[in-house]
Amino acid sequence: MIKKGLYIFISVFLLTSTTACSTFQKIQSWIHPPQTGSTLFSDDFSDPSSGWTTWNGDGSAVDYNSGGLRYFINQLNFDYWSLPPGNYSDTHIEVMATKLTGPDDNHYGIICRYKNRDNFYSFLISSDGYFGIMKVKDGNYSLITGTQMEFSEIIRQSSVTNYLQADCIGENLVFSVNGQKVAVAQDKDFSEGGAGLIAGTYSSPSVDILFDNFTIYQP
Repeated sequence: MIKKGLYIFISVFLLTSTTACSTFQKIQSWIHPPQTGSTLFSDDFSDPSSGWTTWNGDGSAVDYNSGGLRYFINQLNFDYWSLPPGNYSDTHIEVMATKLTGPDDNHYGIICRYKNRDNFYSFLISSDGYFGIMKVKDGNYSLITGTQMEFSEIIRQSSVTNYLQADCIGENLVFSVNGQKVAVAQDKDFSEGGAGLIAGTYSSPSVDILFDNFTIYQP
């Protein structure tokens, strides 16, 4: 797990509402550009058998709930992630994410090119307005967009919806939030892998994030 000051590296591996939907539609209407590539995978989480691995234990859960894929994390300094089946190379990934309850000092976002628990990229924001692109290689966590997560007013803070978009195309990694680009990086360590979602805590428990309308496009 990446702390904003880049000094905590702890993770845990998870095997592979009407208001929120209304907010998503309003956001999507002005930030969602037409996609020229084909849809590789799409899920509105209305079908609990659509392939995401769920988990419940130790006071935490990842499950189909409240019209989306809901992450409730009650441990300190922990990450949870889940991925549906599939392996991809170049992708454009989009998802709606809403903090339901819990601390704003959190992080959540998109995973791409997931090889295994020790090797993947993730595109993260926090509910207090920070962002970054993270790489996990051989179990070592590092930000590849600077020395620490950076603040942006583009990110809608607290219990609201943010629309996240991640491009993993060749060596280029691009992160956009609410239709505006916030981070660009280049890295060639991973060229393909799974795609999914991640959320985590820092020093406060009870992070509660709802993901909805997850789509992977061929760019």
